[in-house]
Amino acid sequence: MPNPLEKTSIILGVTGSIASYKAVDLASKLSQSGAFVDVVMTNEAAKFVAPLAFQSITHRPVITELFNPTSEIGIDHVALAKRADVIVVAPATANMIAKMAFGMTDDALTATILASKAPVIVCPAMDGHMYENAATQSNIKVLKDRGVIVVGPVEGHLASGLTGIGRMVDLDEIEGCLKQRLGKNGDLKARRIVVSAGGTQESIDPVRFISNHSSGKMGYAIAEAARDRGAEVVMVAAPNSLRDPVGVNVVSTISADEMKSAIEAEVEDADALIMAAAVADWKPKTLAHQKIKKNPSSNTWAVQLVKTPDLLAGVNRSGLIKVGFAAETEDIVVNAKSKIAAKNLDFIVANDITDPCGGFGSATSQVTILDKNGDCEELPLLSKYEVGHRILDKVAILLTP
Repeated sequence: MPNPLEKTSIILGVTGSIASYKAVDLASKLSQSGAFVDVVMTNEAAKFVAPLAFQSITHRPVITELFNPTSEIGIDHVALAKRADVIVVAPATANMIAKMAFGMTDDALTATILASKAPVIVCPAMDGHMYENAATQSNIKVLKDRGVIVVGPVEGHLASGLTGIGRMVDLDEIEGCLKQRLGKNGDLKARRIVVSAGGTQESIDPVRFISNHSSGKMGYAIAEAARDRGAEVVMVAAPNSLRDPVGVNVVSTISADEMKSAIEAEVEDADALIMAAAVADWKPKTLAHQKIKKNPSSNTWAVQLVKTPDLLAGVNRSGLIKVGFAAETEDIVVNAKSKIAAKNLDFIVANDITDPCGGFGSATSQVTILDKNGDCEELPLLSKYEVGHRILDKVAILLTP
């Protein structure tokens, strides 16, 4: 399974912000993902977090000085700069951003950045007024014009006690940005993948609707996995509580009809459609424009339903790889097989939604993949992200000339 972080050399630059404590967790996450993380700290950063904290997590020496006569790798910043696959500065203070914009090299971190040809990701963290200052905005523009990727900041409670923009983005967003940058030359490079996710909602009146238990997690995991393999990813999402993945174009929809229109538009120039959304099979025949009141003389309420369009069966563009999902409670394989021909699919992913480890809302799934040639592969219990990669393995093969 492709992991764009595995065995990569990442320089983590840490500067003098209260958010520097978050960099310890970031170093841990990246190390656990298989990356070799070299931490370069400014002197001000070391006042917030001890270098030993990073060294204990990464099991690698932490660079704090521009010249270290006892170093075993020669001039530290030159050696690190040469082997780096990517540099991420998190947190990046206004002072560090200014020094980077002007090409200064008065510490180990700025010297490493200037000596490297690796892509640079900067995650600002500072007081809101400092961030909004014209000087800071000008410096950020300079960095962006040079190709530096600037992620954040976001709004929230700041160290000053004020609330506003200036908080460093969440670590998941930084990790997603790193995966996207390092995976851009993967086996799905230059491919456009459309993924659907979540459960549609069919309104009864302005208050009530019909839906299902889909969390959207499977579709989101597939979208992230495709992004990490270099694909351009569009996710057509029904309502859910998940955060939009970094680097994925999200098209928000509510009903089956809205999702149908969005998918038809997005697949025009797509290479594959992976239909992970749980689309409602039925919708109310009529929509009440005012809230339907309870009838005090009746304990029942009948709502007449009509079928919604079969989104996947209705997409028949030549050359498009079509992948379906079958969320079943019984006769899993038999029911899934019947949908392959009916919807003209290349393959289908079937799962038992009654399984507590792999049903709606779970972090894992145990699925069976069946293709139109009759082949059947039963996968073990995996994370949804891993299942996403197994699905994309088959998509990549089908897209190979």
